[in-house]
Amino acid sequence: MNANETPTKRRRVIADLLKYIIPLIISVGLCYLLFTGIDFKEMIEIVRRDCDFRWIAAALGLSLFSYLFRALRWSIQLQALGIRMPLFYLVLSMFGTYAVNLVFPRLGEVWRSGYVAQRQDAPFTAVFGSMVAERLADTITVGLITLLTFVLASGAISTYLSDNVETFSSIRHILMSPWLWGAAIAMIAALWWFLRHKTQNKTVSKIQRAFKELWQGFAVITTMPGKGRWLLWTACLWGCYFTQLLIAFLAFPSTTGALHDHGLTVALVAFALSSISMGVPSNGGIGPWQWSIIFALGIYGVDTSNSGAFANVVLASQTLMQIILGIFTFIMIAADRRRKKASKTVIHNDTKQKTTK
Repeated sequence: MNANETPTKRRRVIADLLKYIIPLIISVGLCYLLFTGIDFKEMIEIVRRDCDFRWIAAALGLSLFSYLFRALRWSIQLQALGIRMPLFYLVLSMFGTYAVNLVFPRLGEVWRSGYVAQRQDAPFTAVFGSMVAERLADTITVGLITLLTFVLASGAISTYLSDNVETFSSIRHILMSPWLWGAAIAMIAALWWFLRHKTQNKTVSKIQRAFKELWQGFAVITTMPGKGRWLLWTACLWGCYFTQLLIAFLAFPSTTGALHDHGLTVALVAFALSSISMGVPSNGGIGPWQWSIIFALGIYGVDTSNSGAFANVVLASQTLMQIILGIFTFIMIAADRRRKKASKTVIHNDTKQKTTK
């Protein structure tokens, strides 16, 4: 056995722990805290008695358009890279992304890029770079939504934080930490030096070349044609997300009452905080998403049993739909691969027969 194999295997095990086990622990831990802070029997009774599942079904139906809008937006970036993929299979790649993320957090985006690159015979790093640019756009959008939310709901949020001094102090301590900002600056500086550093090492050169291809895929968003359509699909995508949550609010008397008393602001606060929570590594947002919804509704006086019932029904229905769409996706991808393989076999046989003649 090669002496270098043991350290390599150890690094792989550590990497797997960081990628898969830790997000799972976060999800399980937050769910444990979630359900220990809620009267589970009361929550089930609220769901059984109060939930109008017709509104949940309507929200899920609308969510299908979000996959389409995301696929349409990404197709503009891919076309700028010379990659033209049928829209149907781009939508399938979106279905598959969320299904994979349920099992392996953050791996869905890698799978999506790999699937498109393999099907269209395109460079993986360029496709992956375009995906990173798309996700960065989402991050900026969430930031703008959060800023708007804090402006519109500053009064309610300030009142809540003043009544919960410990929560306010914890948030302030994290945001003002010099370690957080120092680490961010150090990481940026180290990456800049690594990419600018000239070396004869083949492995390092390959990594640098991969980063350059990644940057090309990322930077295409600034030079691509169709920027107006790209912004339109972005607005449609996030408008769809918000409307989906707003419709789900109508499924419970407690959330409907909050809308009646406080207007769209309560839904906007829940939407902003739940969008931020998706940045926490977890399996499909399980744990952080419910916590953010419960926290948001708590600002407007909805108790934990009612807000917990709402959050768990909405997320459970979304998760079930993602599983169903994921199964459909992988069946269709397998059928597509068989069809393409059969087509290649027919072409090969025809060519062989012509050569023989």
